[in-house]
Parts: sequence; structure tokens; C-alpha cells
Amino acid sequence: MFGFKNWQRKRIAARPFPDKWLSIIQRNVPLYNRLQPPDQKELQKHILVFLSEKYFEGCRGLQITDEIKVTIAAYACILLLHRKTDYYPGLSAILVYPQAYVVRHKQHLPDGTVAEGADVRIGESWHSGTVVLSWDDVRRKAGDLQNGHNVVFHEFAHQLDSSGAKSDSTPVIENRSAYIAWARTLQKEYDNLRHAVISRHPAILDEYGAKNPAEFFAVATEYFFERPGELRTLLPDLYGELKRFYQQDPANLFNSTDK
Repeated sequence: MFGFKNWQRKRIAARPFPDKWLSIIQRNVPLYNRLQPPDQKELQKHILVFLSEKYFEGCRGLQITDEIKVTIAAYACILLLHRKTDYYPGLSAILVYPQAYVVRHKQHLPDGTVAEGADVRIGESWHSGTVVLSWDDVRRKAGDLQNGHNVVFHEFAHQLDSSGAKSDSTPVIENRSAYIAWARTLQKEYDNLRHAVISRHPAILDEYGAKNPAEFFAVATEYFFERPGELRTLLPDLYGELKRFYQQDPANLFNSTDK
């Protein structure tokens, strides 16, 4: 069964990449234009496979277009470059809202009462196989390569994290000593960020990463690809571990004026 899947994926990846799609990623995904030609070709192949396997659904009247699908797929697949991957096997659907959306929630308090509230969200990742995104935030914020925020990187990092990256093998996951170093570094930097937030000291990473280790990994992933030079300079150990995990060195894609 897995052999047939690989054969089918090779056939799909060998298809010509549509010129219309190429124009979309050149316009909407600034990082693509900094990649070396072999990496651009690899990314195109990943996009072809990703779009053949994942279902997109528009919410609140949003019509799913090639621009929406290809832009999201390109960012999601950047996380897969240089890696043996099973294309987010736990993920089946991407739900896309036109803008930030409101989620109602209930919280059971220690005294037995239930508090109800509402959160405004721009994205979320579910363990049950769904990623939810705000198209306005994908298009608007992802277009700024150095603002440190990219909701697609964030939510798809959660997808990798929730699977333990078992289907996307890297030396970090496969080698025990490398994994110990990885876990130690991320825990240290997570603790440092929490301390900075509690102490109200400035930090390079967004304070949302102090919420829990999963959010820290997602926020760190955003900065790794969006502000790699700064992350490498200020948090070199964290940058080094992310470099080993993603098998990429994005700081080298930026010239000295970008960093």
C-alpha cells in the first residue's frame, strides 16, 4: 500500500508545474524567490503532491481559488524541504475563513462553575486532521517576509509537532543524542521566554510562545523562517537546533541588509 502511494506521488510530482501557479507563489511567497533553483523545483513537486491529497473548504462564503490553495500549500511545503516526508499524514482538510473568526468556548472552573467566552482567531491546528486559517491574515502578513509572523508556518509547525515528526524524518528525531540536545535547548529557551514575559522584559520571540511548549515551537518556527538572521544572532543555540530539525539554513538566504 505504501509502495503504491509512493509510486503515485512520484507520478504527480513529475507533472509540469502550472505557469499560473508559479506566478502565484512568486507574487505571494517572497521566500520562494530567495531559494536556490533546486529547492524551488523541490518545492514545486511538494506543492503538486500536497494539493492532490489535501481538501480545501471555504467558510463563511469564501470561494476557494487557486491563489488560496497554492499560497497556503507553498508555505506548508517549505517546512518539508530537504526531508523525507509523508506530507502531514494526520491532516486531511484545510478550512479557510475570509478573515479572523470568532470561536465560542466553555471553561470549567475549579469551583464547578462554567465560564463561557469567545476568542478571535486567525488560525488553529486540530489533532483530528484539520488546519483552520484566515485568508486575510495569510495574504496580508505572509507578504511581509520579516515581520516574524506567518500563520501558515505556525499552524503547520503544530501539525509536525503533534505527530512527533515521525513521518518527516530528520536527524533530530532519529538520533537519540541529537534529540536530547534538541529537547534541552528548546526547554531552556522556552523557560527563558516565560521568565521574560513574567518579568516584562523584552524578548525576540512573541510572548504567545510562552503559553506552552507547543506554542513555543510554532512561534520559533515562524521566526526561524521570517527573521532568521536576528534569531541566529540573538539565540544561536535555538537557531542551530531548528536548522538541524528543518534541514535548512534560511539566514543564508538573506543578504546582510536583510538580517
